[in-house]
Amino acid sequence: MSFRLRYLLLTLIDSVIIAVSVIMAYFLRFDFKVRTELFIFIPYVIIMHLAIILIVFNSMRLYKRVWQYASIGELISIVKAVTISEVFFFSFHSLIQYMYPNVVVPRSIYLLSLMLIIAGIGGSRLTWRIIRDDYLKIQPYHKRALIIGAGNAGALIAKELKHSPDTEFYPVAFIDDNPSKLNLEVLGLPIVGTREDIVNAVERYGIQEIIIAIPSAPKSEIAEIINICKQTKANIKILPRVSDLVSGKISVKMIRDVHVEDLLGREPIEIDLSSIVGYVNEKVVLITGAGGSIGSELCRQIAPFSPKRLLLLGHGENSIYEIELELRRKYPNLELETIIADIQDNRRLNHVFETYRPNVVFHAAAHKHVPLMERNPSEAVKNNIFGTKNVAECAHEYGATHFVMISTDKAVNPTSIMGTTKRIAEMIVQHLNAISNTKFVAVRFGNVLGSRGSVIPIFKQQILQGGPVTVTHPEMVRYFMTIPEAVQLVIQAGALAHGGETFILDMGKPVKIDTLARDLIRLSGFEPDKDIKIEYTGIRPGEKLFEEILTDEEGTKATKHDRIFVGRPIEYDKDNLFKMIDKLKNIVSSNKSSSNEIKKILKTIVPTYHFNSETKLNVINRNNYNSNIKQDLEIELSKQELKLAKIELASGLESKATP
Repeated sequence: MSFRLRYLLLTLIDSVIIAVSVIMAYFLRFDFKVRTELFIFIPYVIIMHLAIILIVFNSMRLYKRVWQYASIGELISIVKAVTISEVFFFSFHSLIQYMYPNVVVPRSIYLLSLMLIIAGIGGSRLTWRIIRDDYLKIQPYHKRALIIGAGNAGALIAKELKHSPDTEFYPVAFIDDNPSKLNLEVLGLPIVGTREDIVNAVERYGIQEIIIAIPSAPKSEIAEIINICKQTKANIKILPRVSDLVSGKISVKMIRDVHVEDLLGREPIEIDLSSIVGYVNEKVVLITGAGGSIGSELCRQIAPFSPKRLLLLGHGENSIYEIELELRRKYPNLELETIIADIQDNRRLNHVFETYRPNVVFHAAAHKHVPLMERNPSEAVKNNIFGTKNVAECAHEYGATHFVMISTDKAVNPTSIMGTTKRIAEMIVQHLNAISNTKFVAVRFGNVLGSRGSVIPIFKQQILQGGPVTVTHPEMVRYFMTIPEAVQLVIQAGALAHGGETFILDMGKPVKIDTLARDLIRLSGFEPDKDIKIEYTGIRPGEKLFEEILTDEEGTKATKHDRIFVGRPIEYDKDNLFKMIDKLKNIVSSNKSSSNEIKKILKTIVPTYHFNSETKLNVINRNNYNSNIKQDLEIELSKQELKLAKIELASGLESKATP
């Protein structure tokens, strides 16, 4: 219905109600025996009421309200409008009666008309809402929804779902952990239990959708609730956190699917903005690998801190072009330079550094895919070792204040080419710090959810194709972080740098890849091993069942940030390092190098590199699973938990010692 038609219809209905109310006021006042001298003035009273009330209603914009959502607020507005109208009429008639004493309106008519008009107009609006509510009750096309959280957010969502004709959900019950709310109702919907009753409630009420409406709850609590919800066959949706709600107003449009990130239960990272601004603001900042997952996110998060100039360096023109378009759209005043260059090209890098003189360098360019680098070891060496050496030496030569290298937990006791080359890159950075005024640091963290080539996009694609979802090993575990939180910690680590540190990011507890795959299948609305099969393919060359955060020799100490720790540098033979790197360069440049030759030199540089371990593990699959491996894994994970406990203890002791 158009606004004009709706306006005319409401005006007509109100006019009839006003006229009838005035007539009924006279009949009730005089027991249906109205004297002729009073009866002749009824049309005058009706016309005056119509004119004044309709003018007041329009001035108070009552005809622009959506009456299907009428509530106490709308009724109060009607009471105010009619009362104001009656006061106007009384004032106007007093003036008329002063000039024409024969025009008489009994004072009781004002009060009776007021009550009857309010009852009539208010009743018409509520009647419309009641009819509308009955029409919009659960229909065959609706999915039955259970709302977790009977607070303000849950009530708002329930109200909007009940009154929206376009939604596919209809709420039937609430879950809330507050014991004082149990067995009560909100908007006519029962509160049927606490989180422990979710599974039973889903079965009892035939729930198809679960909506988690607790935007103020910590992520750890949300993760616990999601884990309970996963035991049901219902789809799970969630409201964003309060900090993510920019407008502050909650609506059905904000309900989204649960992401795998929500399962990590990690609290948002708090950044010390003042320290970041100090070393990035009004500085020339260079980001290598700026088109990649980490590099592009570094660009997004550094741009708001007003660098003097942001340099985006990358080898792939398409990815650099995409991030350039995004940044120019969001930050039109940002001075931006896009540089297509290969970090292996030392001459080109020197030209870049000489031209732009960057103050801060974030080195995110690297080859990171473990199996791919096992098959192409020379490329991993050229990019991760020689490329890093080129960028780091340029930063030293041209006087950069900070150099932050993105490393990986795979650099700890590496079993892969990729991990070993990244460990050597850390050693290069550590060496340069000792001879340079530049603060050289490395930041080490685990797998990043959603990055290119990570398991999540692969799993999603496999699910989209109907399966199977391929998992290398049922007991494989990894540490995970989201891209934004990893990058925030990287930037923060740069602010904490004194030079020479290897910063280690707290990634929480390790996650089983098998569990991750099953969760993703459930969150996609399918049942693992029934709708979507899971296949175990065996551990690939260079992979480990578990990843480590630091070596036994490194140990850690706390920093000012509770999510960032510092690994103590390991001593190594610096002269031998660069001799071996030169030897490695000669072998790789000859184009006749074999994989074993490269691995032997890498082993010489990094004695903890074990490149034969994959022959033991690669044959493992679902059918011939070796229980001894599981036992070894549990022992190693216990060691990692012990290391984490030591880190937390060190953090606590240091914070107590700080005045």
